[in-house]
Amino acid sequence: MTSRRILLAAGAGLLAAPAVHAQGAWPNRPVRVIVPWPPGGSTDVLVRLYAEQLSPILGQPFVVENRAGAGGNIGLDAVAKSAPDGYNLGIASVGHLCINPTLYARLAYDPLKDLMPVGIAWDLPNVAVVASEKNPAKTLAEFITWAKAKPNGITYGSPGVGTTPHLSGALFCARTGIEGTHVPFRGAAQTVPAMLSGDVDFALDNLASYVPVITGGQMRGLAVTSAARWPTMPEIPTMAEAGLQNFVLTSWQGFVFPAGTPRPVIDRLNGALRQIVAQQEVKDRFLRVGAQAEWSTPEQMTERADRDRPAWQEAVRISGARVE
Repeated sequence: MTSRRILLAAGAGLLAAPAVHAQGAWPNRPVRVIVPWPPGGSTDVLVRLYAEQLSPILGQPFVVENRAGAGGNIGLDAVAKSAPDGYNLGIASVGHLCINPTLYARLAYDPLKDLMPVGIAWDLPNVAVVASEKNPAKTLAEFITWAKAKPNGITYGSPGVGTTPHLSGALFCARTGIEGTHVPFRGAAQTVPAMLSGDVDFALDNLASYVPVITGGQMRGLAVTSAARWPTMPEIPTMAEAGLQNFVLTSWQGFVFPAGTPRPVIDRLNGALRQIVAQQEVKDRFLRVGAQAEWSTPEQMTERADRDRPAWQEAVRISGARVE
């Protein structure tokens, strides 16, 4: 059903295409790129890398605008309600497309009907982290032992209710028998200071947000949720190597337009994204900041969302999270 919705939206975009041609070749003015998280987090950093590359390829500035709040829904709602003219681009996570329809009793927009996929932009693992000066654990096993010994359990931070770091943290606590209390923030830019001050014990958050503080020694990476060790941080074991089997969770994101955006615009942007990802220098930059640059067609992005949705729906159920 979801794939059919996307195809119907694509058809509507094709019918609208003459309007774009009448205004001149796209883009003929700056393109707004809405990031639904605060500045400094992994999504913000990675979108800015793409925007930096898109501007010279397409000949217009791609201007990043941060619209944070409500687990990323404020920003995506703004995208969904924008004019479908090719000048209002957004970045959507697996959370928006696979988790939120189950998590939220009501959303101001329908992520399956009101957004048009352009293509997957990157994939990245989460990393289990603790503050080096606040937590004695050097390994995941030591952290689990430490956490279980705390009379009132531990706190773990995330960029919002229902985000992949929240659900990953909830699953981790359930799987290990730790009593954990979720502390939602607006983004990693707020979670990190809270951990460094000792207000929050732990996070299982996107690796890209924590690379600087891990390499700087302020935080200690205990395990990554990818199937293999991360190429630029090989000292951090996988969850399986650290003793927790069957805990492979990654968080992909992709660009979206409002539904009804003309297909020629989507195809031109998709082609530019493919050109960017083909550059080894770009791939290396993404790896250094904790993500893997990817490219897909709009249809492949829809297929992946359809494929991943059941597993994340189950994660929502296990976490007990529900936003009325």
